[in-house]
Amino acid sequence: MARYLVTGGAGFIGSHLASLLHRHGDDVVVIDNLSLGHRAALPPSVKLVVADLADRTAVNAAFASPRFDAVFHLASLSAVGDSMRDPLRYCRENLVCAMNVAEAAVAQGCLRFVVSSTASLFNPPTDGKPVDADARPDPQNAYGESKLMIERALAWAEQAHGLRYAALRFFNAAGCDPEGRLGEDHAPETHLIPLAIDATLDRRPPLSVFGTDYATRDGTAIRDYIHVSDIASAHLAVLERLERGSCRFNLGTGQGTTVLEILQSIRRVSGRDVPALMAPRRAGDPAVLVASSERFIAETGWQPRWRRLDDLIQTAWSWRLAHPGGYGG
Repeated sequence: MARYLVTGGAGFIGSHLASLLHRHGDDVVVIDNLSLGHRAALPPSVKLVVADLADRTAVNAAFASPRFDAVFHLASLSAVGDSMRDPLRYCRENLVCAMNVAEAAVAQGCLRFVVSSTASLFNPPTDGKPVDADARPDPQNAYGESKLMIERALAWAEQAHGLRYAALRFFNAAGCDPEGRLGEDHAPETHLIPLAIDATLDRRPPLSVFGTDYATRDGTAIRDYIHVSDIASAHLAVLERLERGSCRFNLGTGQGTTVLEILQSIRRVSGRDVPALMAPRRAGDPAVLVASSERFIAETGWQPRWRRLDDLIQTAWSWRLAHPGGYGG
């Protein structure tokens, strides 16, 4: 039985990872300040430490013996728009919290560190091709810059302390636990799929579709939606790869989906119309942002299971239908 620490483990992606580790029979400790996470998203037997990662004393206490076999660092501020309004906060908090966790791991002798990074590291190519892991980072927002700072700091930690790290650069996490135990519950919600589902269920006003004049197949923006369960399994797949040294990978399906295709899928799954209003583009939104995960697949053997859009949407629809108030409902 392995012992793992998951920061942000009560959040959307973190809870799916913590649950997967728990089902494997591993000993899981979660640190989360519950500002965005939910205690109800964790199995009862998973230990939850309610603490802020900016508190070094609390972080160090969580690393009390026995030693962790690996750390999964998912906790961060992650709203792109908010990062542009308050860039100093994003750069400070995301870097400081990550470094507090990394320092505690090094001090304990836990030298495997998996960090959630982001597609926001990249300035999307104008040709619309999938972004390869070798693409040069060029963040266009403070959130992406904060994640790049973390990756660079971890590279120095590897040189000085032998800390092996994997940076998994997620694209658009979506879907929910297919068993219906876990879901996506943010306040406020900013992700397209839950917003569109709630509009379909008359729980919010019609969805705003920002931009209908992009040079894409239907005029709306294209993104790479990867099921959250596939992201969770990728964290396990990368652990063995760390035995050969640190690494950085882009994580997506390699398949681009337009906003209107998302709405059409929701219609097929639900049998209902999706109320939507066409709106102008938002500043800074690229036309196409799709990941190339070929290197990750080649080096780990990982494969995304949830390739069919309607299957992904079905998991999100089922959870939100059954949980009108989210975890608090």
